[in-house]
Amino acid sequence: MSTPDQQRELRLSAESFMDGAADELGDIEVVDGLVVRLMAQSPLHSRVVRRLAGMLEAGRRDGGPCMVVDSDVAARFADADSPSADRRLNIRYPDIWIRDCEPYDVNTVRDHLLLVVEVTSESTIDTDITDKRIQYAAAGIPRYLIVRLDQKEQRIEEIEEYRLDWSGRRYRAHTVHRRVLLLDDPIEVTIPFGNLEQA
Repeated sequence: MSTPDQQRELRLSAESFMDGAADELGDIEVVDGLVVRLMAQSPLHSRVVRRLAGMLEAGRRDGGPCMVVDSDVAARFADADSPSADRRLNIRYPDIWIRDCEPYDVNTVRDHLLLVVEVTSESTIDTDITDKRIQYAAAGIPRYLIVRLDQKEQRIEEIEEYRLDWSGRRYRAHTVHRRVLLLDDPIEVTIPFGNLEQA
């Protein structure tokens, strides 16, 4: 029988993750080997993720480059520098991503991501605007969108668009979308916030 401390601090190595140890853990991410349980999201968060993914997918050009739009799929990021195998693994499940059409592999998909989107919530905002922004930039993902919901999670406040500064592998603010998301790359779309919010 495990102690309460052991139940709270569950760790995974890359080997145990690949062997399916996370399959029965529910909604999690893994940060430096530590299993982080994710909170259930608000109806607006769910609706925005679902609709935005669909609209991005619909925005792919016929005859254009092959792109895949996914949501809540695992991606392995650079391992932490630790001598202990259960303190290295970093797995994220971005709300939405656009990637090229190379075959999916959890270990290498980060090298094929063209855009990542995170929709904030009360429980994820700090991680979305700091930790993930640093991690995604270090991985070389060209664009990052942060969809900021208002404090009551009833509407979209703004969508921050970041573009990668390749010289320093960090994001620079490109624009803040206030009522309409206008993207020109990797997919051209114009999406009024109302289309994402309405019940």
